[in-house]
Amino acid sequence: MLSKSIILSLIGVLFVAFSVSAGTSVLEGVVKDASGRPIKGADVRIETKNFSKILKTDASGRYVTDVLAVGTYQVTLVINGQVKASIRDAKTQVNKPTQVNFDLSGKRASADKVKRPTAYGKDFMDIRPSTHP
Repeated sequence: MLSKSIILSLIGVLFVAFSVSAGTSVLEGVVKDASGRPIKGADVRIETKNFSKILKTDASGRYVTDVLAVGTYQVTLVINGQVKASIRDAKTQVNKPTQVNFDLSGKRASADKVKRPTAYGKDFMDIRPSTHP
């Protein structure tokens, strides 16, 4: 009887571990100022209907969060309390990190999705200046 309960417990643990790893994703990126230098300590807000998380950029201007549910997120850059840029449709995928970079070298920002070849396993989304009104 004891061995049956241990086996069932192990199956339960494996099921939970598989469920968590099968449905998670990574969102990461770099934040640069108008001169192309990394911005340390900027807030990057990652939000969806029932989820919100705020990350701080490191000395290299980098941020990363993992164990996100696969889905579509709004990613907003906030510096000194001011929203500098936002992207509403950052889509994450299982086992394929999504990168959202913020480049503040212009007055306005728009999103450009840049895909690497699938061998690299990452999708990129850069926020760059826009010249259109």
